[in-house]
Amino acid sequence: MTAVFPELVTGREDGFSSGRWRVRAGTSLRGGASCNLTDRVLEVPLGPGPGARVVRAHELMHSRVSPHESPWMANLSDIDPRALECAEELRVNTLVGRLGFDVALLCDGTEKEGGRRLAEAGAWDEVACFLLAVMGTGAERAFLSGVRRSQPEWMGALRALQRRITSLADQCSTSMMSSTRLGDDGVPQGYALTTVVVARLVTSVLSARVPVGATDLRHFRRSLEVGGRRPASGRFAPLLFADDAPVRPVARARVLRRERPSTTGTVLRYPERLLTDPLQRGFTHSVRYHGGIIVIDQSGSMDLDARAMQRVMRCAPDALIVGYSHKPGDRGVTPNAWVLVHRGRGVREWPTGNVGNGVDGPILRWAIARRVAGEPLVWVTDGQVTDSNDHPDVALAHECADLVLRYRIQLSHDVAHAARLVASRAIHAPTDYASFGRVGRTIVQRRGL
Repeated sequence: MTAVFPELVTGREDGFSSGRWRVRAGTSLRGGASCNLTDRVLEVPLGPGPGARVVRAHELMHSRVSPHESPWMANLSDIDPRALECAEELRVNTLVGRLGFDVALLCDGTEKEGGRRLAEAGAWDEVACFLLAVMGTGAERAFLSGVRRSQPEWMGALRALQRRITSLADQCSTSMMSSTRLGDDGVPQGYALTTVVVARLVTSVLSARVPVGATDLRHFRRSLEVGGRRPASGRFAPLLFADDAPVRPVARARVLRRERPSTTGTVLRYPERLLTDPLQRGFTHSVRYHGGIIVIDQSGSMDLDARAMQRVMRCAPDALIVGYSHKPGDRGVTPNAWVLVHRGRGVREWPTGNVGNGVDGPILRWAIARRVAGEPLVWVTDGQVTDSNDHPDVALAHECADLVLRYRIQLSHDVAHAARLVASRAIHAPTDYASFGRVGRTIVQRRGL
């Protein structure tokens, strides 16, 4: 039985005080050892052998360099927690290897089968994270071999990711990588310069569409470089509405009346309809109308006209008006939709956009679900639909075009024109669909215009 004394590990500069540890017997299998700095519990294999020795070194390295508390973690909300966990494993494995330990002994023989199962399940995000956790130990070879059996088309992207991360790790000296000195933001420097950097890169990959073909793979490699644009995701982001903003009653214009033909009434307004209309709707029926739905794209390519907004609020004070714009790559932290006017009450200040589109399809479905029968629905857009990472996407544009045709959504380039469409209450099909980007061109092709 080997004695282990984590109390002897010293040199931390992040305020982690010395104290008594509890050591529990663990195993050399993956998941069979751990280091809990909060409760000071170390679980490691206590038997002899080189494999157990390397596992003990790995967990003791955690006790030496891993953060013991993380009040600053809220500032890293843009990074996936699983990516941070696996990036820290990479840092610890790298440091243990640089100390002369044979990190290849960290393999437990389950990597190949694990890779195959993850690939069969289509778990691209977990494959990318787990590759990070086993890199540099030799286990990545077996793991990638298992992935290749089920998803050979993933290999190009995974190899590119592996090379890029290896390059980032090689650029860090051992002293820099292991530093626990706190930076100005309260984050240990070694963690910030290595784990955070790698995890942020991997986070951008998790939501990516796996590249297929030479062109997609070339764009994927470019996205991994410093300052590279996030890779395409091929899907919309989840819709996240902002919390209720301060609202105020909407000023109303005069009552808008529309006369509609009717089969009953007191005045015979259209006697000719008694002969020409199968329903003989010769009388009139007055309809008062203030409603409508307007969906406004507030991405970087679109501007919100405040004066036009005031006009539409006066013409249709009972309308439902929503704006949307998604922050590229956001992980559900930043709201990407907001209600501007809700059936008689409007916000006091207009929210600004988040650069990208990202939720075109979800916001249209949201509006459709709240549409009153016969109510006009207008989409203020340039027709350039993008995915959650703000990449134009053909399939997503076709999806939005289908919604426009199926639910008779009217298209408008600006809020002022949308106000006129809502006020008229009639369904006007634009004659210039082709001017509405990819969505408009798709509609032209579908309708043979």
